[in-house]
Amino acid sequence: MMGEGIIRKALSGFYYVDDGQSVTTCRARGKHRHAKITPLVGDRVRFTPLEDGSGALDEILPRKNEFYRPAVANIDLLVVVASQAAPVTDPFLIDRVAAIAAARGCDTLVCVNKCDLEPGEDLAGIYGRAGFQTLQVSARTGEGIEALRQAIAGKVCAFTGNSGVGKSSLLNALEADFDLATGEVSDKLGRGRHTTRHVELFRLSRGTLAADTPGFSSFDVDKLELARKEELQYAFREFAPCLGKCQFQDCAHVKEKGCAVLAAVRSGEIPATRHQSYVRLYEQAKAIPDWQRKDM
Repeated sequence: MMGEGIIRKALSGFYYVDDGQSVTTCRARGKHRHAKITPLVGDRVRFTPLEDGSGALDEILPRKNEFYRPAVANIDLLVVVASQAAPVTDPFLIDRVAAIAAARGCDTLVCVNKCDLEPGEDLAGIYGRAGFQTLQVSARTGEGIEALRQAIAGKVCAFTGNSGVGKSSLLNALEADFDLATGEVSDKLGRGRHTTRHVELFRLSRGTLAADTPGFSSFDVDKLELARKEELQYAFREFAPCLGKCQFQDCAHVKEKGCAVLAAVRSGEIPATRHQSYVRLYEQAKAIPDWQRKDM
């Protein structure tokens, strides 16, 4: 009899499928390899239980979205963990994650951790003004953890961010019986060690599924995940009131005369760092030919 569940972990060609009662270790059937379809953590799948207690992964059900880095699917909420204590997060990293999430139809929550060391009010303010749900938390003291628990309740979410910002520490703080490995931040380099080696979904209280993902020391998300340059403006939500009000219909919002977005940057309505990130992403997106892109 065929079973149905969600892939909680993918490791070395094995897929750990949770059907709500138990977890079955599955291998994907050859048809997925021939079709060049890679099962992802978060995939809803159908599988056939085998006599030895393992399973054969038969079918990947339609995805609502998918990401390449982190390699996850069907995410309701991407929790971007940042810090203004060591390691200090470059806002461009947050902006790029948020732009990719917007292109995937996925909500973003900006979570500024280590607020016991550095409150991170400037960083939180930038994204709060841009319309993102933003929290200032401390995995060490517990500040803001209940608010984070409520924000992710009942959702399939993925925690992502640069190495050392405390993704695993936050999951440990959210669930008392968790004991995920955490790493120290290098005093010399000012960045964390990659303690999480693979993506894994964990069941939390309140019906939440949360993925802990490997961190990045520089934002190495594949450029091909970016929206097309013409679509990128819609990924920056604070641009919305300005769109359609520029002097030129095909305005790129980079340096054009009569640009309403640039006027909003000058007046302080749009933070300068957000526009700077947009320009960097626009130039990257412009350099990618359509034939080279992964399907959005």
